[in-house]
Amino acid sequence: MASNIARPPYDPELNKILTSLSFPPIITPEHIPAVRARPTAGPEQFLVGLPITHEDLFIKGPGGDIPISVFRSSTSASTKRPTILWFHGGGFFAGSRFGGIPNLLKFVQELDSVIITVEYRLGPEHPDPAPVEDGYASLVWISENSVELGIDATRLMIAGSSAGAGLAAGVALYARDHGGPAIYAQLLQSPMIDDRLETLANQQYTDDGTLTRGSAETGWNALLGSRRGGKGVSIYAAPGRATDLSGLPPAFIDGGDAEIFRDDIMAFASKFWAAGVQAELHIWGGAFHRFQAFAPKAAITVIADTTRDAWVRRILAA
Repeated sequence: MASNIARPPYDPELNKILTSLSFPPIITPEHIPAVRARPTAGPEQFLVGLPITHEDLFIKGPGGDIPISVFRSSTSASTKRPTILWFHGGGFFAGSRFGGIPNLLKFVQELDSVIITVEYRLGPEHPDPAPVEDGYASLVWISENSVELGIDATRLMIAGSSAGAGLAAGVALYARDHGGPAIYAQLLQSPMIDDRLETLANQQYTDDGTLTRGSAETGWNALLGSRRGGKGVSIYAAPGRATDLSGLPPAFIDGGDAEIFRDDIMAFASKFWAAGVQAELHIWGGAFHRFQAFAPKAAITVIADTTRDAWVRRILAA
């Protein structure tokens, strides 16, 4: 059942895929164990036949050791590689550091990039500020170990999808405000950035789609608990609350016009422009939240992925 508020329709091809998905449209706290139990492909599956090495490490964090994984070319000896620091999605309560990695491996082969992905702590067991603490600790570790990693610390892109994109945006703000390592660019795919859920889009998609208002409430509650929607929530936890985006690196931001984060995404892009920061925004017609993950072969996904990949190549090859 869909909301009876007028709203953009789903792309016909995406709509067919949406109706075939089996998970509940509204994820409640009771669903979290089942969501976490869903299998995720690991390096042993997605690296088969690729000239890419994979290394698991543990770095020191404020809450204990943080697992990270480093992906790099097995044929390059360069000591000045660009780097993508990746944060997975999952609503702040699920997901693993290997989520989304297959989409980045092309940059290892084409641009000799190093991909570093983080197993940040999740709510509700580890609420805010745990995720941003882990994300920032990872950024600092990369900067301090750039020589050993064989990377160019001046070409470090921070990236993520959904909650991971919100975390990337929060880490960028935290680094700016605390004199942290320089970030070259940020890639924010359908970012989850505002816990207040007050926009029109939040009202349009309440009963169907890949992320409904109820599911978003579950995610924000996992991160913020009783503080969700109230005063005093940090801009590092909910970057959409930030009023000044000056001093941040350029950004690529995308999303769908048929998802609950649409208006938050557009408002965030506008804040970049108001601060004199370059931001490239794409809102894809008829697209639900993270359509690329659920419909990788759909025509609109191919266009969106091509557009995103061209931006990454242009930025990291500069």
